[in-house]
Amino acid sequence: MIQKDGIEEISIRDRVKLLGLKRSSLYYREKGISTTNSAIMKIIDKISLENPCYGSRRLRAMLGKLGFKVGRDHIRRLMRLMRIHALYPRKRTSIPNKGHKIYPYLLRNMNINRANQVWCADITYIPLAKGFLYLVAVMDWYSRKVLSWRLSTTLDSAFCIEALREALRNYGCPEIFNSDQGCQFTSHEFIAILIEKDIRISMDGKGRVYDNIFIERLWRSLKQEEVYIKAYESTMACRKGIGSYFVDYNTKRPHQSLARISHKKNSASAAEP
Repeated sequence: MIQKDGIEEISIRDRVKLLGLKRSSLYYREKGISTTNSAIMKIIDKISLENPCYGSRRLRAMLGKLGFKVGRDHIRRLMRLMRIHALYPRKRTSIPNKGHKIYPYLLRNMNINRANQVWCADITYIPLAKGFLYLVAVMDWYSRKVLSWRLSTTLDSAFCIEALREALRNYGCPEIFNSDQGCQFTSHEFIAILIEKDIRISMDGKGRVYDNIFIERLWRSLKQEEVYIKAYESTMACRKGIGSYFVDYNTKRPHQSLARISHKKNSASAAEP
């Protein structure tokens, strides 16, 4: 025991014994992303935008040409951290939580012809000058309108739930909600909101790399037209830049698949509950 101001306190050694921990764990501080890894991640992201079929083998070769000697296991780890995967048919397109229920894909051959018929959501990696963020967006499949979005420093379900709640609050309920099988979207808290609202749940199938293609196209446009041009220095600058981009995207941008009708015309129907 240690005496402090006449009061007995348990020593650090005794505390860790009581908790069954190693003493070294008490002083552990999680390491951030190194400068080298941060640079590699930005390059991986850029290459994957231009060549989405590239896996760890080709990425290693491309990085080698740029002077980065890095192994495939290292590249795979960074790709998992960034939620990037090569677009080709394979057994898994996303790593679900084994304890979470997986729902079938409902959109195959479906005629999607009105707003609020189907919403979709996805997460992507956003590089900063130092470090990175995760971005989630909820999109109306028909109008392509971004209904809500959130940035986060961690890849948990909380920021996805916030984005979902905001979209439901502002635009009512869709008939179907589609996402990948990632644990953020299969979490009990996320699924409970959809079930409570009687929204049918759809999830991309294994090996079905184009099941959520519209939001994948959104990420490509966002990064090529905004993120890599601006090269954000801070989270605040990132939030402001992406917010402005989405306002423009929703209200002014013509879309090829909608016969170049602007989002402004389609967003009115998307806003109806």
